[in-house]
Amino acid sequence: MTPEIRTLTVGALTRVEGEGALRITLRDGQVHRAELNIYEPPRFFEAFLRGRAHTEPPDLTARVCGICPVAYQVSACNALEDACGVRLEPDLLALRRLLYCGEWISSHALHIVMLHAPDFLGYPDAIVMAGDHPRFVGRGMALKKAGNRLLEQIGGRAVHPINVRLGGFYSVPTRAELGPLAETLRRALDDASYIARAVAGFDFPDVEFDHELLALGAPDRYPIEDGVIRRTTGEPFGPSEFADHVVEAQVPHSTALHATLDGRRYITGPLARYNLNYAQLSPLARQLAAEAGLGARCWNPFRSIVVRAVEVVYAIEEALRIIDGYRRPDRPYVEVPARPGVGFGVSEAPRGLLYHRYEIGADGLIAAADIVPPTSQNQAAIEHEMKRLVESDPTLGDAELTALCERSIRNWDPCISCSTHFLTLEVDRGDR
Repeated sequence: MTPEIRTLTVGALTRVEGEGALRITLRDGQVHRAELNIYEPPRFFEAFLRGRAHTEPPDLTARVCGICPVAYQVSACNALEDACGVRLEPDLLALRRLLYCGEWISSHALHIVMLHAPDFLGYPDAIVMAGDHPRFVGRGMALKKAGNRLLEQIGGRAVHPINVRLGGFYSVPTRAELGPLAETLRRALDDASYIARAVAGFDFPDVEFDHELLALGAPDRYPIEDGVIRRTTGEPFGPSEFADHVVEAQVPHSTALHATLDGRRYITGPLARYNLNYAQLSPLARQLAAEAGLGARCWNPFRSIVVRAVEVVYAIEEALRIIDGYRRPDRPYVEVPARPGVGFGVSEAPRGLLYHRYEIGADGLIAAADIVPPTSQNQAAIEHEMKRLVESDPTLGDAELTALCERSIRNWDPCISCSTHFLTLEVDRGDR
């Protein structure tokens, strides 16, 4: 029998960052292959970090991503300070967490309103959606602007902050300078609560997945800038043990590596953070989660938009708490003299756990670097979900199948790169 081959081609998968393709093969109603093809060329950050001064990675790695540069700066600082045996003073650590809150607010607001919500409200993009939902889009953009304002105040600018350095900051604000920022954040809290309640009312497909979860954790706070690494099964472990549990491997269909956790598929990101750290959310964030029907656990990836909205509320409340108790550090940074050794650093980028490892040679230069971003860790899970979703109704037409795949990918807010994203989706329905 000549197989029926159906090819779906999407010229540009909008509202996702990066370039890639997805190929799905169905035989006798079963999905035999679901591949997320990442075909962008390597950017060689780990290679060109070698031979650089130990102070340079925070600035250089920020250029990996224009949406979450603080994540790369903080993970790099954590790793290099660990290698050099330096621990920051509490006031500087609080300011670093405050800066990171700004990135969470800005990045999550962008994804929720501009990239993800159109899927649920039935629009091709946020520009068209704004015509019918001006209040939702307007308040979402005000929320993003508040996050940018925080980044500018602490980091010097919203994209690739220039005030971050190894050991702290080049300059630190006075308490009086943070007053107007607090007012901005209090207004933003109203916007965040509105957005959280709005997205809670979306219509969500009734699906759940059983991925292993991986996220940072701490006994006294929701994880952002550091912590131990927690998981659904097994004991927590420190950043230095990351490579003992997480193994990356090349797959034939992608230029990006796939990761496994002790040989198993896993996810990182908002769903993992929420499930592993629900008790550390602020009271208002937990209240909004309850109103949305989330409970203490959420396994539905389509509801990740609600979890992100809850995290925005938390990030604003946490920023306000830090500002309220702010004491200007006695000095903007501590010296971090180079010494031979290896250091490990992790933090929670908006999209999930970000791992850095650096080896410093006797000459004070970077001898080796290893960076594991969140999206590459989630790729195997994305493929698994593609397979399951298509198998749930293999009779779907081309348009419906394409829309389902696009929606599922956007659940993850994948940051494949900082360029335009093109997706070619091929569906082979033959019986070969």
